[in-house]
Amino acid sequence: MNIPFLGHRRQKPGVFDPEGIAELLAECELLRSQAGRAGVQLDDSVDSLEALDQLLPRWRDDEEILPWLGNDAGLYLGTVIVRTVPGAAWEIWPDGQPVVRLASGREFDVVASGQEWAASGVPELSQLYAEVAEY
Repeated sequence: MNIPFLGHRRQKPGVFDPEGIAELLAECELLRSQAGRAGVQLDDSVDSLEALDQLLPRWRDDEEILPWLGNDAGLYLGTVIVRTVPGAAWEIWPDGQPVVRLASGREFDVVASGQEWAASGVPELSQLYAEVAEY
């Protein structure tokens, strides 16, 4: 059955739309909301990572928000890397974990990095970006 508004349902298993995945992973709704309330515009730039690093981490007091915000922070870091580092792209591991793969083949679990940043602020997102951009 081919229903146009549902898209192509007969794609091969394991085949995905890289642009669609990148767009979905870039949403980071909770992080964008928290940043917006603090007056920080997330425009997918390196400067926005530096601005996030300067936010007062009020979310650390909320155990429900912390893991979600950490996840969003990692996805946002990955989004900035994919959009600004030549050859970087999203890769989805078999367990569903999104990672960023650089042109060199090196992979970064940006979600784990985002979780660490949300919980402790270290390492800073801008610092992680700088390290990844060197490869």
